[in-house]
Amino acid sequence: MRLPTSVEHFLRNVDGLEAQRSYNTAMDDQSRHYLAFAEFFAGIGLMRAGIEAGGPWQAAWANDIDERKFDMYRLAYPADDAFHLGDVAAVKGSDLPSLTLATASFPCVDLSLAGYRRGLSSLRSGTLWHFTRLLEEMGDRRPPLVLLENVQGFATSNKGADLTDAIAKLNDLGYSCDMFQVDALHFVPQSRPRLFVVGVRGDDLAPGDWTPSVLRPAWVARFVKAHPDLRMHARPLLLPTREAPTLAAVIEPLAEDDERWWNKERVRKFYTSMAPLHRARIREMYRGDRTTWGTAYRRTRHGIPRAEVRVDGTAGCLRTMRGGSSRQILVEAGHHRLKVRFMIPAEYARLMGAPDFPLSGLRDHQALFGFGDAVCVPVIKWISETYLSPLALSLAISEPATAAAL
Repeated sequence: MRLPTSVEHFLRNVDGLEAQRSYNTAMDDQSRHYLAFAEFFAGIGLMRAGIEAGGPWQAAWANDIDERKFDMYRLAYPADDAFHLGDVAAVKGSDLPSLTLATASFPCVDLSLAGYRRGLSSLRSGTLWHFTRLLEEMGDRRPPLVLLENVQGFATSNKGADLTDAIAKLNDLGYSCDMFQVDALHFVPQSRPRLFVVGVRGDDLAPGDWTPSVLRPAWVARFVKAHPDLRMHARPLLLPTREAPTLAAVIEPLAEDDERWWNKERVRKFYTSMAPLHRARIREMYRGDRTTWGTAYRRTRHGIPRAEVRVDGTAGCLRTMRGGSSRQILVEAGHHRLKVRFMIPAEYARLMGAPDFPLSGLRDHQALFGFGDAVCVPVIKWISETYLSPLALSLAISEPATAAAL
């Protein structure tokens, strides 16, 4: 399916709100129409939450192999049967409904700088190729839009060859590709930089402007210049100008005698495990005339385990739970007092922009695992509002029958 000729207008001039108004005018007032999308590697459903919050979208199909994540997804969407639990390798293109968008937040374990860097030839991160296989199997039914999300290491994996191969494959399937990176700290008090690739079916997209910016740093322009054979386009994008909340806004107040606060001996060991720079940060917090918060992780530096704390009002990137060192630690200090504990699921949910996610009945380990491996909801909502929805709605306005009425 080709995008209509009005696509350039929407790429350059129409924001999500204008597109929504045009769409509402074009559609029958007696019924509500939604654009169908599928979320591959769906996790606990935060990609869905962001997409649906940013436009007239509804998940028609979702997939993940992890039962623990499926249990959390079902908590968020209890009356929904869109989730298909199982290995994506067993899915066929004929199993998928007609779609306007397909998203793939595929495993990062082999792309991350913290992993083994095996790249897209590996078992886990290589599941991206099952996503492109399914697009290919859909033939003329393949959706006009796709969205890939992963860690920044995707750009450098195998010296850039993995990203090149992924975009080349999407080109082969008829998609021109845009590429940008967004750090969640523009929306929530968490540093979580992620790389996004948007594929748009059609060959009439102008190249656009690859001038370096916060969203498209200099390496993106170098990549585009080094690969003139790839079909790529750059849609004008602007981050919101409002300030993100600080760490203090997500902290759950716990009673002084709550057992989750560490005892004095554990706090002492935590403090002494720090390098001088980080101990100095703790001392400054401790002596302050107000209560402040910092976050910390345990890291191994030159073979020595260290606790490292940041006190800039932003949490470090939440990780997938793989043991004690992957749990983010909260430091509360001031007025010559120091308290330390692990962050709890409610705080993880707020850091991912999902403060209302249902947590009742979940074990802490399960919840922290699910959030650590998810996307940040307001980042996805912004992408949905400013990029995906305008394009998809332009298609729906030109060809209303392509909008799935669910």
